[in-house]
Amino acid sequence: MDHAPSRANQPIGLFDSGIGGLTVARAVAQRLPHERLVYFGDTAHLPYGDKSTAAIQSYAVKICDLLLRQQCKLIMIPCNSASAAAYDLVREYVGSKARVLNVIDPIVAYVGQHYAGRAVGLIGTKQTVNSNAYKKKIDALDVGIDLRSLATPLLAPMIEEGFFQNKISDDIIASYLAHPALAGIEALVLACTHYPLIKPQIDAFYAGKVAVLDASEAVAAHAAAYLEAENLLAAPAATAPAHHFYVSDFTPAFEQSTRLFFGQEVQLELYPLWE
Repeated sequence: MDHAPSRANQPIGLFDSGIGGLTVARAVAQRLPHERLVYFGDTAHLPYGDKSTAAIQSYAVKICDLLLRQQCKLIMIPCNSASAAAYDLVREYVGSKARVLNVIDPIVAYVGQHYAGRAVGLIGTKQTVNSNAYKKKIDALDVGIDLRSLATPLLAPMIEEGFFQNKISDDIIASYLAHPALAGIEALVLACTHYPLIKPQIDAFYAGKVAVLDASEAVAAHAAAYLEAENLLAAPAATAPAHHFYVSDFTPAFEQSTRLFFGQEVQLELYPLWE
C-alpha cells in the first residue's frame, strides 16, 4: 500500500510532432489540475502526417524511453498520426511500466454512442486517413456509421506556422470542407490535434448544421476516468504542478504556443532524438 501514493504523484507523459498535442495537454491540465505533465514536442520531425509508419515508430520508441525515465505513470499519444502508426508498438514496448492511451479510441467510442446509423465526416493528415485506423475501429462497432474521410494535408503546417484566422486560411478550409467526400455529413471528426485551433473557422463554415467534434475533451475525460479507476489521481498540492516541456529542436513558435496555451512561462528543454 505504501507504493500507491508515490506512483499516483508521478507525471503524465504526452508526445506529438509539434504544437498540435498541446490542445490535448491543455484539456488534460484543465480536467486534472493537480497532475504534472511532461510533454515532448518532436519539432525536428514535424509534421508526422507525411512521415512513414516506420519513421514514426522509431521516433515514438525514443520518446517513450525519455518519458519512462521521467517515471510517467501514464503515456498519452495526443497525435492521430502517431496513434495510428505506433500505438500498438508503444503499448508493447512500454509493457507494464506505464499505461498507454491513444487519441483515437475515445473519439471512436463517442461517435459510436451518438451517431449510430448516420453519416460522419473525418479530416486528418494523409498518414491518419490512409492508415484507415478510424474506419476499422468505427466499422468494428457495427452500428451503421457511414464514415467519409478526407486527407487535408495543408492544414497542420498552416496551423503550425500560426497561419489561421484570416481570409486565406478561410479559403483553404472552405475548399477542403466543400469536397464531395464530405457531402451530407451530420458530424465532422477533427482527426488531427492541430485542428481544434481552427474549429471556430470550421464551425463558421458549417453555420451550426454539422457538429464539429474535438477529440481533446474526450481524450482528457478518458484519462481522468482511467486514473480514477486505478486510484492513480495525484494528491492536491498547495502549489500548481510545474509542467515540463521537451523539444527535439528549439523553435520560437513552439515556445510562444506553449506559453499561450498554458497562460504561463514555460521551461523548454532541448532533447535531440538522434543523439
